[in-house]
Order: sequence, then C-alpha cells, then structure tokens
Amino acid sequence: MSTEEKARPSRRERLLGERPGSYAIARHVRMSPTKVRRVVDIVRGMDVNEALTVLKFAPQAASEPVGKVVASAAANAENTDKLRSDDLFISQAYVDEGVTMRRIRPRAKGSASRILKRGSHITVVVEPRSSQGADTRETKTAKNKEA
Repeated sequence: MSTEEKARPSRRERLLGERPGSYAIARHVRMSPTKVRRVVDIVRGMDVNEALTVLKFAPQAASEPVGKVVASAAANAENTDKLRSDDLFISQAYVDEGVTMRRIRPRAKGSASRILKRGSHITVVVEPRSSQGADTRETKTAKNKEA
C-alpha cells in the first residue's frame, strides 16, 4: 500500500458535488424496499411542496416515512444553504436495502420456516430548480405540445 491514504469523498460531495442543495437519509426503516420504491418512484423529479401534498394523500403506508425524509431534506436546504423550499425539487431519490431481521415460524411436525423482516434506507436529494437548468419533464411536455 502507498503511504498516502486516499480519502473517501464525503456523502455530500458524492450526492451533490459543488451544486447547491441538500439531502436527507432515513436509515433502518422497517419496511420492505420494494414497497418503498413504489412510492419514491412517484415523487422523483417533483417540486418539494407538490411531492409533500401527493405523499400526504397517498394510500401506501410507505408514504409516511418518505414524506418525512422529503420534508427533512427541504428543511436541511433551508437551514444550511438558505434556499427557499418553493424553488426546490427532488433531483435524486432512491431506496437501498437495509438490515434483514430473521424470525422463526413454527411449522408442522416440529419443523420451522424462516420469516424475513426487511428494512430499507431512504435517500432524498433536493436542489433548486435554477441550478439544474430546464427540468427534463418540462422540456418533454414542451416538445409534446409543439408536435
């Protein structure tokens, strides 16, 4: 090994680089990642206020922790970077698999089967609309209107 240690990039550097914005991570959420991904896919690319409204009325149970993470990311951006929540949109949102708890379920003839209680980590990155330039959704709708 070399004498110089390579420093790992910070989480902020990896998620945002030099762009303005902020992020929030909810770790060890006791919900299956596949169920949470359904909700995260709905709000990715939305404005923060619009996403919070959609999550408030979404019937899925995963909408509550996702809403908390989105609200936390917006609050982080307001407090650390002095950004307005009206200008923010969700630039990145993804769900990673967390720790899986293994439980035993008794079965017939003295045997047992395993129950997997899955957990997940939710990451949301918010950025101001101006730093990203034109949003891809807006440009797609503008092209559809022209055609």
